[in-house]
Amino acid sequence: MDAVIKIGGRLANGEHLRVLCDEVAVLGQRHKLLIVPGGGAFADIVRRYDERLNLSDAAAHWMAIMGMDQYGYLLSDLIPASLVVRSVEDAQSAAEEGRVPVLLPFGLARQVDSLPHSWVVTSDSIAAWVGSLVSARLLMLLKDSKAFSSPIAGEDNSSPRGMTLDQLSAWQGVDGYLSTFLAGAQLNLWILNGEHPSRLGELLENGHTQGIRLL
Repeated sequence: MDAVIKIGGRLANGEHLRVLCDEVAVLGQRHKLLIVPGGGAFADIVRRYDERLNLSDAAAHWMAIMGMDQYGYLLSDLIPASLVVRSVEDAQSAAEEGRVPVLLPFGLARQVDSLPHSWVVTSDSIAAWVGSLVSARLLMLLKDSKAFSSPIAGEDNSSPRGMTLDQLSAWQGVDGYLSTFLAGAQLNLWILNGEHPSRLGELLENGHTQGIRLL
């Protein structure tokens, strides 16, 4: 895969999701892409039940990943020529055919079950795990503008071009497990503002764009 792209759930709250999905479809004709959905409002429902009813870690974990599946259907409906898939093999086949696979991660995560059952694991870490499975050249995490407002330790600018693993571990813009997973993985991570869809093409075709990259 040229890139695994996680499309954050909170991007659905803004005005740019359809444009972003159209851009993904265009890029998918020239690059082998795999889309991993965020959780967004679907996972937030699980959080609210967990806060009110004190669910077990396992129940909350799997319910939240099911929320990612729901958002995956939404994204596939908006991305022209996309295809919902549930396995790495089907994702690779779809990408080879010039289609954009949208992975529904629940079945794969349930089968392998290698990530902690905790809220420190969200779609950020799941996307990194998927990127490792498919040996992706790039891992892109697409966030909304709010994520980039979180301060980064050791930097005056909240959105520096480069970020160390230690800085990533302290940054509130990603989940708490991502830095731990990336310490043992070989992934080229970029975090982009998904409200600027053109940046995906800039990164895929030029190797750089405005955003955060892991040093």
